[in-house]
Amino acid sequence: MSGCAPPPGARPPEPTGSADRTGTSRRPGQPVDWGPLALGLAGVLGVALLVAGLTLAPARPPGPSEAARPAGPALDRPGPAVPALPRAAPVRVTIPAIGVRAQVVPVAADAAGQLEVPPLDRPTVAGWYRLGVSPGEPGNAVLVGHVDSRQTGPAVFFRLGQLRPGDTVEVARADGRSARFTVDGVASYPKEQFPSALVYGGDGTARLRLLTCGGRFDDARRAYLDNTVVFATRIG
Repeated sequence: MSGCAPPPGARPPEPTGSADRTGTSRRPGQPVDWGPLALGLAGVLGVALLVAGLTLAPARPPGPSEAARPAGPALDRPGPAVPALPRAAPVRVTIPAIGVRAQVVPVAADAAGQLEVPPLDRPTVAGWYRLGVSPGEPGNAVLVGHVDSRQTGPAVFFRLGQLRPGDTVEVARADGRSARFTVDGVASYPKEQFPSALVYGGDGTARLRLLTCGGRFDDARRAYLDNTVVFATRIG
């Protein structure tokens, strides 16, 4: 089966815990079975390119270097002792190292378990998975963005693979606060091996995951074969 479609009958995970103000029932930082959603993500950005009508293979986005690949301890280490932030929607993400300053809009998952993405006609906008935690809360907050589009070429997260450990990401929130994160590592994964536990899991530390497509563009599938994932931890 192609990685550009969710498995038959897949559904988003059922939230658990108390209801938050978005209408989602969950507890911040609580591990959830993210399998169906991860499978949906495996091809969603490539599908978006297909829907947009790409007719030519786009320029290949830069991939992460081997030196940037996160080691296990880097992903498991506790973050600095900074007070957790309450829930608030992110409104803007800034990544100085790659020149990103983008609006953030909420996205969810459809009935097939496929992660939504920002509107196809707004490739410079990032999406926040609103059924998870918000940036600054305990757990893994997830931002997703297009890699490119037929209309504009490189999109908001085209250069995501160029990030290196130590680079910073700042997320402005609707409550007027900002959450700053430092990059722990960047990795590329075949879509069939998407690391759902590392992306959607989480513990008591406030972390951030940035997602886009990457790797080689498959002309037959009309989609990228990999996902690029940035792993980051909140700092003071």
